[in-house]
Amino acid sequence: MKRNKRVFIAIGVILSTASWLGADWWSALPAGKTGQFVGRQTCVECHQKEGRQWTGSDHDLAMDLATPEFVLGDFDNTQLEHHGITSKMSHKGGQYFVETEGPDGELAKFHVDYVFGVRPLQQYLTKLDRGRYQVLPVTWDTEGERWFYANPDAPFGPDDPLHWTGSAQNWNHMCADCHTTNFAKNYDLKTHTHHHTYSEMDVSCEACHGPGSIHVEIAESNSIFWDRRYGHGLAELEHENSKIQLESCAPCHSHRRRLYPGFQPGDEFLDHYGLSLVEEHLYHDDGQIDEEVYVYGSFLQSLMYRKGVRCTNCHDPHTTRVKSQGNALCTQCHNAAKFDNQKHHHHEFGTKGALCVECHMPSKKYMVVDPRRDHSIRVPRPDLTVKLGTPNACNNCHTKPKETAQWAANQVVKWYGTKRLKKPHYGEILAAGRTGSSRAERQLIGLMTSQDVGPTVRATAVSVLATRYQSRDTERAIREALTSSEPLMRAAALRAFEGRNPESPQQVSALKSAVAPLLDDPVRLVRTEAARVLAQIPTSVLKKSERIQFNSVLEEYVTGLLTEGDQSGVHMSLGVLYDQLGKTDSAIKGLETAIQLEPTATGARSNLAQIFERQGRTEDVLKLRAEEVELMKRNARLLPDNARIHYQLGLMLYLSKREQEAVASLSKAVELEPNSSNYLLTLTLLYEKLQQWPKALASARRLVQGEPQNAMFRQVLLKIETAASQAPKPIGPRKSTGQ
Repeated sequence: MKRNKRVFIAIGVILSTASWLGADWWSALPAGKTGQFVGRQTCVECHQKEGRQWTGSDHDLAMDLATPEFVLGDFDNTQLEHHGITSKMSHKGGQYFVETEGPDGELAKFHVDYVFGVRPLQQYLTKLDRGRYQVLPVTWDTEGERWFYANPDAPFGPDDPLHWTGSAQNWNHMCADCHTTNFAKNYDLKTHTHHHTYSEMDVSCEACHGPGSIHVEIAESNSIFWDRRYGHGLAELEHENSKIQLESCAPCHSHRRRLYPGFQPGDEFLDHYGLSLVEEHLYHDDGQIDEEVYVYGSFLQSLMYRKGVRCTNCHDPHTTRVKSQGNALCTQCHNAAKFDNQKHHHHEFGTKGALCVECHMPSKKYMVVDPRRDHSIRVPRPDLTVKLGTPNACNNCHTKPKETAQWAANQVVKWYGTKRLKKPHYGEILAAGRTGSSRAERQLIGLMTSQDVGPTVRATAVSVLATRYQSRDTERAIREALTSSEPLMRAAALRAFEGRNPESPQQVSALKSAVAPLLDDPVRLVRTEAARVLAQIPTSVLKKSERIQFNSVLEEYVTGLLTEGDQSGVHMSLGVLYDQLGKTDSAIKGLETAIQLEPTATGARSNLAQIFERQGRTEDVLKLRAEEVELMKRNARLLPDNARIHYQLGLMLYLSKREQEAVASLSKAVELEPNSSNYLLTLTLLYEKLQQWPKALASARRLVQGEPQNAMFRQVLLKIETAASQAPKPIGPRKSTGQ
């Protein structure tokens, strides 16, 4: 009996404990709780080790007050001359000053309010009018201990957006959200004033983990379990799905545009940002970094990404430094006996050529002294240098006259064989596609479904098809991309419908049937792009349910734009949108605001002139277009090798009835990009309008020669040949026959 009694007691205890554990697990915080920011001190109370690691890191020193503790630059009455402008640095009573050219073009002394960054350079912020903070032009090289200009080019003047007082150097827009925690711009459009707020200066705990109040509440409860609704109450950065961690880092480590406010770690990145693809002005043709693209976009090209590698496999999240030095970082995963071996890299140990990162992650310097490594983690391809003119890791070191790209390509074949040369690299396909090559079309269609490349490459292939091809094969490919499982591809496919301005009922119906289903897309980037494209057609053709959805998504789009209301481009986009919707007064207001915010930017005047032209306001049209031409000419002077700028200038000159000048600009665009069929077609049609038949014929024949299967080009040639044959012959003195 005693034994049975003990068994019953034990069972009772077990059942009671199980019931208590079950009740404890089942109890949870109420649904719908929103996390609040609690500050790093609250976090460090429990996470002291992580706090010590973070202290002194690049994230910790991302931004600080300009006090003797943090200012590294030499402000002891030093100076720096740059293209005729002398900046003088000084200090007094623990405060720091820079005397330099101000927004009015005159020398003035500016108080340094904050330091920005720590290594390998430190910049300085000053407050101007209406709550604007600007990055001063002088920068301190913390390793070389010298002053320099981060923008080494000759300044155009205070009207240049790249001038330190311009939009490109504005902290509120360009820098703040990635150098503070929980930043809000709070721009007042009525007074054009910034009222920014943030929880903490620097990239603190909650910038990466999310607001911590729910985590703290759960941790301080008496429960032995984490909450069944909220888990740890923070973003699951160590989740088996690497996407969560990557997309939590991506907002500050990617080249993107802001789409919608309120991003928190763990959120869907494309609900809040539009990621830049492998575009010409950002990346080299083969996808290597060119402009400052901040890692994430290039990493999405890599095999490492496709294998599930995440940031913290290589980087310590708290010190922000790599976990290991030398090749040990890579041999965490890659067999050292096979790869950290002279038979693999063919260089002596202890030299740069024996380091994995030098060959597979070459660096490029930005801001003069700041080297950034290419995270597409690719094999060196000097053969692509020969074909496309792209850089390669081999010739970063081998620079003797005989050590050409072809020499390097031959060495690679000698060491590794010809396997990689048997099929085109995606860079070759994208480069050919950008010229409109008919041969590249099928390759682009194949590339958009290839699993041997990353999602940004597939989406870029779709974008090139959408913007440069119009065949039935491309149309089918675009329709497939619109239903892809990858949101970047769906968004890229929508580019095929931009600027179509459909007129016939058939064209309107075709655009609606293709785009309207994406109004219900689960990803904000895709559905807002769909709404923007659908604004081209009358809303009356939409079903009631589609119209309701369209209005709802359009509101999302506009809300997202207005969070960046201090930017001229935002109001230009709003002006174009309202013009498409028939809201002319709102369109004019948006475009006029764009001009007011940035008087020296191009674009808004062109769109405003089109509206005024419809209203018969001829004098206003002429004035706006004359101003736009001068601004475009300035751009062409500053960037003489940019074909697109010359092309846009040519179009504006044509609209301004300055045809001969337009011919010169369009000819320059064609000269700079001879394979652009779009530029050549525009020039051809202008020659035709001016009845310059020999030039029109030569240009049209060149079009057809480049794309013999293009029916439109053949039709243009036939039309010009017919008109040229019927044109009166020029009258002039007869040539002497010598008889």
